[in-house]
Amino acid sequence: MPEATPTNEDGVRIDLISGARMDGLASMEKIRLILDSVREGKIVILEAGLSPDEESRLIEVTMSEINPDGFSGIEIETYPSTQAANQSFLDRLMGRQSTKKLTVIGPANQIETLHKDETLISALVSHK
Repeated sequence: MPEATPTNEDGVRIDLISGARMDGLASMEKIRLILDSVREGKIVILEAGLSPDEESRLIEVTMSEINPDGFSGIEIETYPSTQAANQSFLDRLMGRQSTKKLTVIGPANQIETLHKDETLISALVSHK
């Protein structure tokens, strides 16, 4: 798949990554794709989100890569899809979680505010 080339270096780039693209990747490939994009200053929006294990691993890898002179880490917020919010009582009782969710990930030094309520994820993004 060809990669898009930036046309305006002065703006904030947002990568919207489909669930179909992520489905074909192993967990560490997903994490590398996300972290490489965020390290370049991009905001990443995942259509299908990550599993709880993948989110934990993403945070773990991020913490190991934080550098006082460069990479400052990530901000991550996940919002369950309507389908996930409407899962059955039995699924909730048994602790089963749907992986259908929207996830927003960005550089910690560029996202000034990341707010989530019942219907909205809102990010105020500053320019480097």
